[in-house]
Amino acid sequence: MNDEDKHSSSLEPQSTSLDEFEFIASLRQHTPCNADDLVLGIGDDAAIIRNKPHHETVVTTDLLVEDVDFRRSTTPVLLLGHKSLAVSLSDIAAMGARPRWTIISVGLPEEVWRSDFLHEFYDGLLELAQYYGVQLVGGDTSRTDSKIVINSTVIGECHAGRAIRRSGAKPGDQVFVTGSLGASGGGLRLIERGVHLAGQNFTESETQLLDHLLLRHLRPEPRVGWGMVLGQEQLATAMIDLSDGLSSDLNHLCSESSVGALISSTQLPVDTHVVELCGRRALDPLQLALHGGEDFELLFTVRPENVVKLPRRVDGVEIVRIGEIVDAANGVKISEGAKVWDLRPGGWKHF
Repeated sequence: MNDEDKHSSSLEPQSTSLDEFEFIASLRQHTPCNADDLVLGIGDDAAIIRNKPHHETVVTTDLLVEDVDFRRSTTPVLLLGHKSLAVSLSDIAAMGARPRWTIISVGLPEEVWRSDFLHEFYDGLLELAQYYGVQLVGGDTSRTDSKIVINSTVIGECHAGRAIRRSGAKPGDQVFVTGSLGASGGGLRLIERGVHLAGQNFTESETQLLDHLLLRHLRPEPRVGWGMVLGQEQLATAMIDLSDGLSSDLNHLCSESSVGALISSTQLPVDTHVVELCGRRALDPLQLALHGGEDFELLFTVRPENVVKLPRRVDGVEIVRIGEIVDAANGVKISEGAKVWDLRPGGWKHF
């Protein structure tokens, strides 16, 4: 998106006296109903979508709660809008589907409503939606007592029978992961230690390092392209996005598939910035890669005969083989040289 496009698609700040329906009317101007299969978008009691023959609908929803999933004081509003959509796009990607439509509901304290929060929030969200050709077709707004609450729903589609589930892995399948691991967890550790984006008393190299890690947490990039390729070409037997952390999500996949796994710690694509950060701040890069969470990479399995069919990269993002699926009796394990130990779930838990 060029600067001219950004300007034309952004929501202009309005009077603080804007009510809910005036805001919806303003938002509607920036989300025209311009798709052949979208019969009716924002403006009525519900959107109307025309189903395609021989396709299936894939639906996901995510809830972001202030002081649980993000902090208002450390999360730029534009990036919060981006992330609110990105986390649901990642789920659609993990099903091997194409994201098409989104529904966003937001609960706000009155003082936040009276600010420019929603305009900045939707600017960030709509920029990402435009990039992936996703149409905002509805949602809701309400008042909360003190915390911001965001619900993001994304509707996608895939050819009938081609959605990739967590339950299709078999012994002998090879385990792959997109991109790199640990940067989001490293970014969260920085935020918890009071580090903010740019403008601090760091050297230029330190600022670049810190901003990279912070943005991997605050502005995740869902692997939509990889998800669509793996689904359309039927290359993956099982897949999950890495939202809770590799250790937890690999265990989720293996549980659903009734298999075990053996991965190699030396093959994990730990983000190079994480290695540098950990060397300076007494953190363990392997722990961040395994348990850090919110990398939003894709973890997937492939039959041995299909490995040669995998592209080297999609949208500039490479993949790395990290291990193999084994019998369930062997459990989920990780190796480092001759040493092998159980890989227990150590990622994010809400409760």
